[in-house]
Amino acid sequence: MEDLQNKFYSSISTFYSEIFPYNPMQLNFVQACVGKLHNKHILDIGCATGELAFQLAKAGSNVIGIDLNEDLLASVVGSSGIQSADSSARELEFALPNPKFQKRNMLELKQDFQGWEFDAVLCFGNTLVHLNSEQEVLDMFEGVKTVVKPGGKFLIQLLNYDYIVGEQRSELPVIETENIRFIRKYSFPNDGEHILFQTDLEIKAENKTVSNETTLLALKSSKLTELLERAGFKSIELFANFKQEAFGGNHIPLVVSCQN
Repeated sequence: MEDLQNKFYSSISTFYSEIFPYNPMQLNFVQACVGKLHNKHILDIGCATGELAFQLAKAGSNVIGIDLNEDLLASVVGSSGIQSADSSARELEFALPNPKFQKRNMLELKQDFQGWEFDAVLCFGNTLVHLNSEQEVLDMFEGVKTVVKPGGKFLIQLLNYDYIVGEQRSELPVIETENIRFIRKYSFPNDGEHILFQTDLEIKAENKTVSNETTLLALKSSKLTELLERAGFKSIELFANFKQEAFGGNHIPLVVSCQN
């Protein structure tokens, strides 16, 4: 599954920031949960091309962004115009003092970082459900608990699989810009734990379509909450979006705040 996911992200890396542009509400949400960002140490898991990490750094935080996909890391672009398109992930690890970008696995946080190193850990962009099983999610949560300070925050954003699976939602809204059209479809295997994610990226100037499919873990809110509790997190709150509106119903995002 990991190879399929890596292929998927590599294939859309050039247009990733256009498909999933920076959402200022993410920064507002982090600040609402964490408080003043100045001198906070933040880990951004699944940082992709780094837009949120740059905004956090601009707000005064010390940020490390990690991702497994080297093509995304090599496309890191900040609002300042900094770009390292020709840099390898290894070079990026040392290229910028803040934020710093590293190729890391979210299942290896205990090995890669010091205990109680971060004031907050973020995992946005539906990154979490690329893990293969509920046990891997629990392992990842336990790793986060090791590296986030006592009283620190763990913030998550994924999709609302209560709604997607419950309603057998076969498509998500098409994302279209001047340059691309991104089509996202779901199908539902019988195992009840996973969904098949199929995408078509239409590149208009090239009259070309890049198609991919990968399997995602259909992690529902009750199981997500249970796993967070088992890992030892408390003050778990679920929201419908980064505006912190009430969770529940036919909405696509699921946003979570909890505390170590």
